[in-house]
Amino acid sequence: MTTDRFQRQSGLIPSERLSQLTATVIGVGAIGRQVALQLAAIGTPRIQLIDFDSVESTNITTQGYRAQDLGQLKVDATARSIQELDDLIQVEVISDRFRPSISIGEAVFCCVDSISARAAIWRLVSRECKFWTDGRMLGEIIRVLAVSSSNDFDWYSETLFPQTEAQSGSCTSRSTIYAGSVAAGIMVHQFSRWLRGISIDFDTTFNLLAGEITIK
Repeated sequence: MTTDRFQRQSGLIPSERLSQLTATVIGVGAIGRQVALQLAAIGTPRIQLIDFDSVESTNITTQGYRAQDLGQLKVDATARSIQELDDLIQVEVISDRFRPSISIGEAVFCCVDSISARAAIWRLVSRECKFWTDGRMLGEIIRVLAVSSSNDFDWYSETLFPQTEAQSGSCTSRSTIYAGSVAAGIMVHQFSRWLRGISIDFDTTFNLLAGEITIK
């Protein structure tokens, strides 16, 4: 029996193309931590984590952090968890807000809380990244946007409405570990489609409570 831990995902995740990429995860909270761990599990060789926050007690139940992570920087705690999955993964941690001086990977996973932060990051990275996905969540309503071409980039910009028009609250105000995991799974799924050269879904909205999903 083979000991290759990627055997069951062969054909779904093109390892040769994945091996050439660096994935950047901006924000490792409710969605971003789960994204980072899933990227590690599918064999992403280089993962960059960007976040300025530390682990609080509520993050254990809603974001999947552990008791021993309390008070630690989220990027450091997540990096340790990644290397427990695979110590060959190169993890770069940046314990700060995203800044123009930071070099990013080809694939960017935006997992921040506010529209204004997304818009600021997007303005800085849209000409550099090749794949971008943005996870938004409020309670049990999840929205994932994903783009990989210049035309899609124009469509994405239209979703960055003013912060004053955003629904009240953030993913940190009302969240569960299962909703964050679902959002992360959709984001990583879109990434795997892009890796395989399959068209990606631009806009996926999933209302878990109502059991409704809309894909554009």
